[in-house]
Amino acid sequence: MGFEPPRRLTTALREKYGDAAAADWLGRLPGLAERVPEAAGLAVERVVAPGGRGSLVLLVRDAGGEPATLKIAPPFTHPGRERDALTHWNGWGAVRLLSEAPEGALVLERLHPEVSLRSLPEAKALLEAAGTVRKLWVEPPAGHSFETVAERTARQASAMEPYASDPVAGDLVAAALAARAELLAGTAEELLLHGDFRQGKVLGGDRAPWLAVGPDPVVGERAHDLARLVRERVEDLVASAAGAPAARRRVNRLADSLDVDRDRLRGWTLFRTVESATRALAAGRRQEAEWLLEFAGWL
Repeated sequence: MGFEPPRRLTTALREKYGDAAAADWLGRLPGLAERVPEAAGLAVERVVAPGGRGSLVLLVRDAGGEPATLKIAPPFTHPGRERDALTHWNGWGAVRLLSEAPEGALVLERLHPEVSLRSLPEAKALLEAAGTVRKLWVEPPAGHSFETVAERTARQASAMEPYASDPVAGDLVAAALAARAELLAGTAEELLLHGDFRQGKVLGGDRAPWLAVGPDPVVGERAHDLARLVRERVEDLVASAAGAPAARRRVNRLADSLDVDRDRLRGWTLFRTVESATRALAAGRRQEAEWLLEFAGWL
């Protein structure tokens, strides 16, 4: 099967994991895209584009002609964690794992990749997102190997620290790091979280109207999982004259609708927004970083 890896995938892997690791796996990807479906007894229909940021997604059919989705991810993205989370949810609020394939690939139920919550008006999208993410917050399986919020954010905080002296981002970096320390000192929740929950990670389905995909599972408190959702469509908020009050209302509305503490949601939103901004700066995406820093300043 001849194809070019989706540009979103190649760019995201290089930015997050480095050129060397990304180039090695991307160089092997054409062979994987042929071998893995064949070994799993799947016929490929097409590559999903723009697709995901951490895996190649293929629309396939099994030997009986039933539609499915095949997800091939590099080992350094820890696809086993996604497998374990999807197994634990067993289709409740999330795409159902049908089987495993060679090379750590996952065979998933077929959703509608072209229809995500981002296709809905903002108010409706946030309402559906809240209803979906609520289902995912369950006790983690016994003996799990998922990261905790403390572990994940410790790595992120280390990467942010050099920006504490940045003339533009410095004050917000310091505030975000202080917020993280305070939040971790007071948390008690230990629930399984999606880890990367946002509107684009919720797709239309047949078994249920909306199902979450692409988890980067982590164990911790619900407010951490909501923080990425709070800044959804940040470029529209920044362009609006009423962006700042709208952002604060969104924090309060999401917190209240899901029985999450407002201050904790505000704190994790600050940390995760500034962390994303520093990664954007490191990758040279200055416009995106400026949007995120402006949003963080409103919190």
